[in-house]
Amino acid sequence: MTPRDGSEAHDDNRWSDLDRPPLGETGLRRSLLRGDGLWSSLEVVPRTGSTNTDLVARAAAGAAEGAVLIAEEQSAARGRLDRRWSAPARSGLFFSVLLKPGEHEVPVARWGWLPLLAGVALATGLSATAGVDTALKWPNDLLVTVDGEERKAAGILAERAGADGIVVGIGLNVSLRATELPVPTAGSLALAGAKVTDREPLLRGVLRSFERWYQEWCAAQGDPGLSGLQETYAAGCATLGRQVRAQLPGDRDLVGEAVAVDGDGRLVIAGADGAREAVGAGDIVHLRPA
Repeated sequence: MTPRDGSEAHDDNRWSDLDRPPLGETGLRRSLLRGDGLWSSLEVVPRTGSTNTDLVARAAAGAAEGAVLIAEEQSAARGRLDRRWSAPARSGLFFSVLLKPGEHEVPVARWGWLPLLAGVALATGLSATAGVDTALKWPNDLLVTVDGEERKAAGILAERAGADGIVVGIGLNVSLRATELPVPTAGSLALAGAKVTDREPLLRGVLRSFERWYQEWCAAQGDPGLSGLQETYAAGCATLGRQVRAQLPGDRDLVGEAVAVDGDGRLVIAGADGAREAVGAGDIVHLRPA
């Protein structure tokens, strides 16, 4: 939007793109913060480097479980293996949440399920709110269909925050236009034909879904089978049943059919000889179609 005097609009103008209005922090707090709920605090900042980095620092300073930090724009957003990405201001949902599963007696060995839980929460929340079909790509991507092709619309990053905390960050492309795509394999809810692209109901839907899945998982002490998480993840995982090539450290490739996600959240790949090998998210550099 250009001012009438012909000068360029300042980047700090919250209404510089009328198709992308700012989030209403007060309304989000009113609808999401409850005394008996998971979410304990919620803040929307206009710009930051990385919500994950900021929330990890807040956890070190004593932030309580359930803190939610949302940025309208990130300048140093990070994905898995420290891959960098960026998106136009207010074109998506960029947020992080602080979880402390140890306070709910969830064994540390099961904390690796949290990125997968976030994927299930994101997919189920968007299905109910946006009316768009999604699929999960193991271990941390959400896919939508654009022009008959699967495209990545969201990524998830989980990081330890001290001895007892986990920060889970989500970056979701909502209104990203075709001319704004960082790579041809990227997508957005708008490009996938979502019925709703208003970010506030989308965020509420995702956080409520996250709360429900996390509380059920904690109630089962992190057991992915008992909580229904493992079955739900497998049902929505586009990776399963496909031939994949997993690039492992040391330039080793594992090629075969992705046949299952095991009880530890690892992808089980069956080779041509029938032998099965389970690989964790931290073991894989790249996972691509074979």
